[in-house]
Amino acid sequence: MLSLRRGSVTAVTERHDGVVRLEVDGRPCVAYPGVTGPVALGDEVLVNVQAVELGLGSGGFDILYANLTRGLDLDGDPGAHVMKLPYTPLQHAVRHAEEDGAALESLNGLPVVCCSLHSQVAPACAGLGGGKRVAYVQVPGGALPVSFSDTVRALRERGFVEVSVAVGACVAGDVACVSTAAALVWAAEQGFNAVVCSIGPGIVGTASPWGHGGLAGAEAVLAARALGGKPVLAVRYSEGDPRERHRGLSHHTRAVLALAEGAEIAWPEGLAVPEELERVTRVDVTGWEEGCAGLPLSHMGRGPDEDPWFFAVAYAAGRVASGFLR
Repeated sequence: MLSLRRGSVTAVTERHDGVVRLEVDGRPCVAYPGVTGPVALGDEVLVNVQAVELGLGSGGFDILYANLTRGLDLDGDPGAHVMKLPYTPLQHAVRHAEEDGAALESLNGLPVVCCSLHSQVAPACAGLGGGKRVAYVQVPGGALPVSFSDTVRALRERGFVEVSVAVGACVAGDVACVSTAAALVWAAEQGFNAVVCSIGPGIVGTASPWGHGGLAGAEAVLAARALGGKPVLAVRYSEGDPRERHRGLSHHTRAVLALAEGAEIAWPEGLAVPEELERVTRVDVTGWEEGCAGLPLSHMGRGPDEDPWFFAVAYAAGRVASGFLR
């Protein structure tokens, strides 16, 4: 069941497009005004406190569930009738790209970088390089609101990403699509040079082989390959993770490879290839640190100094994809 608490907004600390960081009765909280309406100091609100009550490391804040002061009797998006989060207490209608297009039968070689973790997105985009039209496609498996990502915001400011697409249950993107396949087709129709596909920040995980959000990467690989794109897998690799299942080649990547074949597997020159990877595409990643300069690089609290190969391997995926640009 939902764990809801009534409170008052006691501080507004940050406002960005699609997300507001605030405090409710002194506790950190996040609001998505595109879903629950505008929010201001002093508003009476309902907040979902369950993540904080459970002590989740990636959920150390409450989520604004309803604004009782200025979030009632709001109008929906004009002309929208396809629901996000259908049949849940947060269902709301959003215009989806499929209603106006997304009908191509082939991606015609569009490169698609497939990430299983959001912290791979920045180095992968840096590997693609600036000056290209890149669409970021967010699929379920981590945080659902695209606007929650500081990484995507930074990539847009730097020109590495032009537009964001919220797929399925994901919300608060520039564009909405029902499926990963439709999002890839829409990007091709709109003339984008490349797509980077990933889950949002945080990851749904159970420490089991198949019960984790990283498997969204398999869906992206399969959709891109079936539609005539060029999927490139960003391998999750770490020499700094204390957990054995994620040290070296992560079990998340092994699971993706077990379900989806046909992707180019990018690999940096100078790093020994794990035995589980039978075929890789080697690429020179010299200067990856400079290529990622100024971008938010953090993985489980570790930066490029503590876990350099994690970021270099993701950067390699972008470099390989850049070779397929048209």
